[in-house]
Amino acid sequence: MKNLDHFDKLILGILQKDNLTPQRDIGEHIGLSAAAVQRRIKRMREKGIIKADVSVINIDELKHSITLIVEVFLESDKISLVDQMKKVFISTPEVQQCYYVTGEADFVLVIVVPSMKDYEQLTRKIFYNTNNIKHFKTLVSMDTMKSSLEIPLSILNQLE
Repeated sequence: MKNLDHFDKLILGILQKDNLTPQRDIGEHIGLSAAAVQRRIKRMREKGIIKADVSVINIDELKHSITLIVEVFLESDKISLVDQMKKVFISTPEVQQCYYVTGEADFVLVIVVPSMKDYEQLTRKIFYNTNNIKHFKTLVSMDTMKSSLEIPLSILNQLE
């Protein structure tokens, strides 16, 4: 895992919970100086291990938003057509997450829109205006029980 040692993994564990934790506090918690923590974080950002520093928005606190999980089935799995669909999904702001998967579906998308009317317009744009979509299946989230991108420290420790 790109030469991560025990301290790097501990730092990642802390940053995944709160990336605004002061480096001094991280250092005190894991037994390193703030400067050492800073160097390690900088190195992990440069290597692409830390991909982004973001604020996670509580979608339940936003009024009038709908989360949808969409399975997309392609007509053809020709690689150029698959790559074309990847570009469409990646460039669509409403697509929060996009997974190219095995099984019956080809893609699984997590989409957030203000209303079903907005979703209908989005489907016209990204599904119906594309020749390679056989069909898609939409699941509407009734409640978000858990939403996380955190990789557990137990898994990080197993990666070498």
